[in-house]
Amino acid sequence: MISPHDEVAYVCEACGEEIVIPCDPSQGHSQQYVEDCPVCCRPHVIRIEIEPDGATRVSATLE
Repeated sequence: MISPHDEVAYVCEACGEEIVIPCDPSQGHSQQYVEDCPVCCRPHVIRIEIEPDGATRVSATLE
């Protein structure tokens, strides 16, 4: 099961860097928010899905 201190990663579509972000399951099993890439500052729509078995999927698309 995923804990509130776990992290997930995505690759920035603009600069190609791998970005690691925290994943907090207390925010729900389906999460979506906008966050700027810390490397190139381009905004991404972050989507996190947490399955009942704890498996986590993350995707990020340029806003």
